[in-house]
Amino acid sequence: MTISPFATLLNIEVVRVEAGAAHVRAEVRDVHTNHFGFAHGGFIGGVADFALELASNSHGVQAVALTTNTHYHRPAPIGTVLEAKAHETHLGKTTATYHIEITAQDKRIASFTGTVYRTS
Repeated sequence: MTISPFATLLNIEVVRVEAGAAHVRAEVRDVHTNHFGFAHGGFIGGVADFALELASNSHGVQAVALTTNTHYHRPAPIGTVLEAKAHETHLGKTTATYHIEITAQDKRIASFTGTVYRTS
C-alpha cells in the first residue's frame, strides 16, 4: 500500500505494517498545533486514522472507516514524537474494529477506536 497524500502532508512515517496491525509515527511541528501550542486534535486524529487505514487494509481487502472515536488524555507540545499503534479487535466479513493507542515516550496521549467497512 502506498502512503496517502494526507499522510505525506502530515509527515507520518510508517514503522511497521502486518496483518491486522500497524505502527506509525509523526513529530508535532508548529503547523500541527492549536492556539495553546499543543498538537491539534485533528493532527492526533489524523495520525491515528492513518494507522487505522494501514491496519484495516492489511488483509488485501479494501476497507474504509465507518466510525471513529477519540479520547484525548494529555497534551503533546511541539517536538513530541507521537507513536500510533493499531491492532485488530474484531475481523468480520463486512466490518472490522481496531484500537489505536497514541503515545509519546511511553505516556498515553490519546486512545482511538475505529470500525471499518470491508468491501468483500
